[in-house]
Amino acid sequence: MRAMILERPGHPLKLVELPDPQPGYGEVRVKVTACGVCRTDLHVIDGELPDARLPIIPGHEIVGRIDAVGEGVDGFNVGQRVGIPWLAKTCGKCSFCLQGRENLCDVPEFTGYTRNGGYASHAVADAQFVFVLPDEGDDVASAPLLCAGLIGWRSLCIAGNGKRIGLYGFGAAAHIIAQVARWQNRVVFAFTRSSDTASQDFARRLGACWAGSSDEQPPEFLDCAIIYAPVGALVPAALRAVRKGGRVVCAGIHMSDIPGFPYDLLWGERQLASVANLTRADGLEFFEVARKARIVTETVTYPLAHANEALSDLRAGRLQGAAVLVP
Repeated sequence: MRAMILERPGHPLKLVELPDPQPGYGEVRVKVTACGVCRTDLHVIDGELPDARLPIIPGHEIVGRIDAVGEGVDGFNVGQRVGIPWLAKTCGKCSFCLQGRENLCDVPEFTGYTRNGGYASHAVADAQFVFVLPDEGDDVASAPLLCAGLIGWRSLCIAGNGKRIGLYGFGAAAHIIAQVARWQNRVVFAFTRSSDTASQDFARRLGACWAGSSDEQPPEFLDCAIIYAPVGALVPAALRAVRKGGRVVCAGIHMSDIPGFPYDLLWGERQLASVANLTRADGLEFFEVARKARIVTETVTYPLAHANEALSDLRAGRLQGAAVLVP
């Protein structure tokens, strides 16, 4: 198979030819038709997430067709359209797994981080953590749903039912969740870098009632806010923007240090929360919501061999929506 592989953090990915992987017990092999490029991939590649299994094939927004089924697998067939997400496996035994909080498993595995991912022509996954996708869907459009959508949905649920919602960092996740929030009849406020007027225009096109710089105060207090950009300085900014009793959710897996801020910003029973990974239940809920809300993802496609270019464009903020690799 062809794959883009990370050998050392901070170095470009290398295109290599590898033997086709074989599914083990309880696993399926998927012929990849599309793989989204997520900011978490950048954190892995740049060495900001520790203990990656190297060398590693990144990528965890995987869509494709099963082309081999391992022993002990029921309910999956060759040719079936599926998605492979970030959460690759859990122990099923720790206190978190037993409480139905598998996203907090003590010994998890993650696609594209501790086991090979989808920047390749083929990927192997534990069948229990694979999502069945509708047969007629568009693979490129579906790929960002596997993480940007799933983590976006979990962060939206944790943010609560507030009417006025702020989205800080209008990238892949925010452009999906803005559509969900509008479908839920919420009022969306979008925050971007001050110079990023293109993203502000993009947010308005997707239904945001206001879009501006992240250092601006919105025209009215927010009920809740979600921070998708990995910038710790946005935490006090978001706390300043929400009303008393409001909630701020940090939705990234990595964030720069949060600067000190006066207690007054937290006072008034404002809440600060974080999102960690996802559960399989999140996927089942979100894919149904995405269908009902008729989510349309904005994508830019790149050939697999141009993965470094896609990552560079994401890092530099040159994308509207999501980048997707096509093997």
